[in-house]
Amino acid sequence: MDCVKTKDPNSILDYGFNWTKWLDGDILNSNTWIVPAGITEVSNSYSGQITVIWLSGGTLGEVYKIVNRITTVGGRTDDRTLVLKIRNK
Repeated sequence: MDCVKTKDPNSILDYGFNWTKWLDGDILNSNTWIVPAGITEVSNSYSGQITVIWLSGGTLGEVYKIVNRITTVGGRTDDRTLVLKIRNK
């Protein structure tokens, strides 16, 4: 499942996913973000079924695909992709 957002190159903002419906009662065990070169991961976390990443930078006019990979206590693994368009706001 992809999520498309717009970010100014000078902003530092949080983005994330709510995995509640997909987990169907399972619990997150780990949370990893795959961030391409050109944009910076400031921090990331997860609580309950919510994953969050803080991002800074990015090159004006570029589009970045940031992947959130989770694993669950029940043994599931899945990815969701954040498509981030860098535009002046």
